[in-house]
Amino acid sequence: MINFEEELKKFHLSLEVEDVEDAIYNQDLTDMADVFVKMVKDMENETTVRKETKRHIEE
Repeated sequence: MINFEEELKKFHLSLEVEDVEDAIYNQDLTDMADVFVKMVKDMENETTVRKETKRHIEE
């Protein structure tokens, strides 16, 4: 029969699990909101560039 108390005393997390945990928590992940904000900024910049280019052409 398995003595769960003894087995729990022997238990140690593997280094791999700890390394993965650190990597996940320390990683700066981009979520969909970040992607959307970047798309909007890029579109605004593109619009600004087009307006400035058009204004220079008309001058």
